[in-house]
Amino acid sequence: MTVRVGLLGAGTVGAGTFAVLARNADEIARRAGRAIQIVRIADLDLDRAARVADGRAEVTTDASAIVDAPDIDVVVELIGGYDVARTLVMRSIAAGKHVVTANKALLAVHGNAIFAAAHERGVMVAFEAAVAGGIPIIKALREGLAANRIEWIAGIINGTTNFILSEMRSRGLPFAEVLAQAQQLGYAEADPTFDIDGIDAAHKATIMAAIAFGTPMRFESAHIEGIRHLDAKDIRFAEQLGYRIKLLGIARRRERNGLPLGFELRVHPTLIPSSRLLASVEGAMNAVWVHGDAVGHTMFYGKGAGAEPTASAVVADLVDVTRTLTADPDHRVPHLAFQPDALSDLPVLPINEIESGYYLRMAVADQPGVLADVTRIVAQRRISIGSVLQPEPGAGQTSTDVVLLTHRALERDIDEAIAAIEALPTVLGPVVRLRMEDLS
Repeated sequence: MTVRVGLLGAGTVGAGTFAVLARNADEIARRAGRAIQIVRIADLDLDRAARVADGRAEVTTDASAIVDAPDIDVVVELIGGYDVARTLVMRSIAAGKHVVTANKALLAVHGNAIFAAAHERGVMVAFEAAVAGGIPIIKALREGLAANRIEWIAGIINGTTNFILSEMRSRGLPFAEVLAQAQQLGYAEADPTFDIDGIDAAHKATIMAAIAFGTPMRFESAHIEGIRHLDAKDIRFAEQLGYRIKLLGIARRRERNGLPLGFELRVHPTLIPSSRLLASVEGAMNAVWVHGDAVGHTMFYGKGAGAEPTASAVVADLVDVTRTLTADPDHRVPHLAFQPDALSDLPVLPINEIESGYYLRMAVADQPGVLADVTRIVAQRRISIGSVLQPEPGAGQTSTDVVLLTHRALERDIDEAIAAIEALPTVLGPVVRLRMEDLS
């Protein structure tokens, strides 16, 4: 018996999903145990939907008609956004339909309510495509690494920002110029806010953290910084010191005296050693580094966006749903890896309680004693310095930059040190602070 699918959204990923499902129909049916067919497509642009369907599926502008149709078994939601998507997904669940979605924003913000409703109704919500496109990181965390206590996740999970940082590093160009180039090439949207301000990466990091640590979604507690204000000179200085700057989504378990303290959930530009595999991920590619207590270090790499890479994950979810259509709902793989009644209330630590290494750059007057004053302030806060870089000032210049790399320290101690450094009369502006992770 064919599994009948309704597709909401005929954009890039929707078109890719229809194409992959049609092209590989026989292979997919062999894997799933029965045929899977998209029989209806909804999109506000009816012509676009018709081009995607090419006469092989009904098209409509009314998404509700698909959600309410009694002959639809699975709804694939690819329209994005929060409000309309949430309404359609919740209605699909209420109607007893399984849902496949690539909507990371929806899940990060409303996932707790969505998964609770799905559990109550006995249906699946599958979302492999919501994080890192074609990289099967959700299945890896939820199933492949199920024997492990996950300690760390660090991911390059936004291709737009990784492309921008790669170009800034390799070509020495300022942020604004590379952003314009990324928009021309189609890597960045006309409004790139979600990407360059780290929000998209935070949605994805939130989902991975929930699966890794067995907690509800905690997007509202994530610390989020983007790359909008990153200076090309910091990329250059980092390179000289043996590091590369990447926008990382980080989730890290923390303990104190052997007892759970909470976990870090943060997105920000991060210095990582150039020798690490993650540092070599360039262009619009994605990669996720995971550390489990049994498996050790693992890295998952691939295309994080695009029509068919993301469609690969959507169709894989459809296969999973099809395989479990006859399974007892109580014995399916839980949405967030842990059984719903076993989720933890482990808190997200505030940013001033995280531990990291730090890159500190300050413009200072070119005169004796400045560096001694700065290092004294740092030492008073029990912060250990790893490296110092002080480029020679140019001819006629009366100021120069000083860069400090610290060993791991508490953020609140760094905050105090920065405030004291900025109060020095020889420091000529705000201190630039970037975090560092060794990933070893």
